[in-house]
Amino acid sequence: MGKINNLLVTAFALFSLFFGVGNLILPPLLGFKSGDLWWLVALGFCISAVLIPILGILAHAKLQGTMFNFAEKVSPTFSLVYCFLVYAISISLPSPRTASLTHEIAIQPFFNTSSLLTSSIYFALVFLFVMNRSKLLNILGKILTPAIIFVLIALIGITFFSYDFIFSETTINSPFSHGILEGYQTFDAIGAVVVGGVIIVSINLKKKGASYKEKKTLISRAAWLAGLALFLIYGGLILTGAMNGTNFNSDISRTALLTGISANTLGNTANLFLSILVSLACFTTAVGIVTGAADFIKSRFLESQLAYTITAVLGCILGIVMGQFNVGYIITVAVPALMFIYPITIVLILLNIVPKKYAAPIVFKAVILTVILFSVPDFLASLGFNLFSKGEFFSWLPLSEFQMGWILPTLIVFVFINSTKKFL
Repeated sequence: MGKINNLLVTAFALFSLFFGVGNLILPPLLGFKSGDLWWLVALGFCISAVLIPILGILAHAKLQGTMFNFAEKVSPTFSLVYCFLVYAISISLPSPRTASLTHEIAIQPFFNTSSLLTSSIYFALVFLFVMNRSKLLNILGKILTPAIIFVLIALIGITFFSYDFIFSETTINSPFSHGILEGYQTFDAIGAVVVGGVIIVSINLKKKGASYKEKKTLISRAAWLAGLALFLIYGGLILTGAMNGTNFNSDISRTALLTGISANTLGNTANLFLSILVSLACFTTAVGIVTGAADFIKSRFLESQLAYTITAVLGCILGIVMGQFNVGYIITVAVPALMFIYPITIVLILLNIVPKKYAAPIVFKAVILTVILFSVPDFLASLGFNLFSKGEFFSWLPLSEFQMGWILPTLIVFVFINSTKKFL
């Protein structure tokens, strides 16, 4: 009974760490636009937003170290730069997005105030919590996530049993690849690399006498259980969006669609309740991101409290500046950063999953160099410099039209280096 309880607690903790605000607002609009091909979009979305993150946790279960260990086989310097990049992206994009969503879902419908005022007050409070760590956030997290899940299950269930299974035609070109790329916006693969280390530390503190194998088994089983829950929630939200394909204007925003579906299925009172829950969940997410970034910088500067404070201040200033923009704009701005960092993160996760004989340091170096080289065109294309256009140099690459031209070259280098590494 104790083992089952530990498994459920760990699985719930993982689910709570993954299930943030982006996970709420992205799937319904995906389903809304995908129409009759909702299942194909859902499959792609769940590969990048469920499978890859869960593999990231499995890699942590194998390594049982920190985020730094993920890339140290490339080189300690590269690993340090990678960690800095991940935290810089986290405090610049997903953290401010929580303030923007809070304004759109809980402030704008009721008060005629500016988004700048919302983000300013929001991140002033974030800074207070970051500088004065409180158990209140942990308590809120344990209450918020079950409450949000309960409301979402009600929303999905009512839609499933009340609506006809009639879908409009899809408005998305290449639904499968679109789902994969949209899954990047959850930041969950990056989250797996970051929070996996937190889970390891927590288990080490709680189960001091546990062996490496026991901890690996516990984390692995909990990861798959959390992944199953995420898969069902995402699939349900995408299906819910698809079944509402004719109930809203085609240009509706992500937040407006979520609140609209909620109001139609649960009523205005429950919709208000959902808005409050999402806002509180946004806040805990922002505090977690800024605290994590500040902790990391502090650890790199001889545990300096000044470094922690400066990072917290900069993180909150970035939050105020970016948080005043709408959610759709922040998601658009995030695309270039994700097109660069996500392929690297995915490959690092996979390299840490494969058996050691296939993941020697030389393999890490060659494969990561390849994925960086072939991710640059996608990164530049997201900025408007499309090297994959017809007649351009990189247009011959398979999957390049889906912004995934890095996959085949990376796979070829992985196989080649493993086949010839004894001669190198």
